[in-house]
Amino acid sequence: MAPSDSELRVRFQEELTDIERAALGGLDLVRDQLRRVLEAVEHQDVALAAEVVAGDDELDRLYRELHERILSLLALQAPVAGDLRLCAALLHVIRSVERMGDQCVNVAKLIPLDGHHPPTHPTLLEELGVMGRLVSQEIDQSKRAFAERDLALARDLIHQDRDVNELNRRVFQFAWESGDDPDAREWAMHMILAARAVERMGDLSVDVGEQLGFVLTGQFEEFRDASHPSASDAAPSV
Repeated sequence: MAPSDSELRVRFQEELTDIERAALGGLDLVRDQLRRVLEAVEHQDVALAAEVVAGDDELDRLYRELHERILSLLALQAPVAGDLRLCAALLHVIRSVERMGDQCVNVAKLIPLDGHHPPTHPTLLEELGVMGRLVSQEIDQSKRAFAERDLALARDLIHQDRDVNELNRRVFQFAWESGDDPDAREWAMHMILAARAVERMGDLSVDVGEQLGFVLTGQFEEFRDASHPSASDAAPSV
């Protein structure tokens, strides 16, 4: 006997819920990758950096698997309204997760270039570590906001991201003024690249929050802080 419409609907919802759970679980994997790669930077641990590179395979596999599952849902179930928006948003979320993993790999690949005992500077390492902790919090917050459908929490990500952007600027400035020693300057330039990758992960966390806005409102809105108001925050015309 063929399943009834109600049974098909239940199966569809179960599959969509499972896909969302797996996609948000990818954010946990990315957070762990970020922690590991920053530990590798701090201790110049080439072996740990190689583990981060190898660990990206799991994120790539997750991306491919969830991408195929979402496309199958779209083809076989033809969801509409809120379900269709959620499917579309999850495609973006898993892409953001995969790109965060790539940023961790980018940082990991810098570490062997400096050798085992590069001329590091504690201030740069401290600033980068603070950036990493803030971005880790952003990743957690984006997951919680999406899971709980909390748009206010998602919007708050832009305020968290401001601090990350400021730290990225400070890392750049400090590295730029790192002196004339070629080895020290090369290491500092690598830290600029590492900070940019971490900063980009913060941006991608905000992107996850923006996808929640699309799920809940049906409109895509790029979040802005108070100095760059979004269209929905603008004063109405009279």
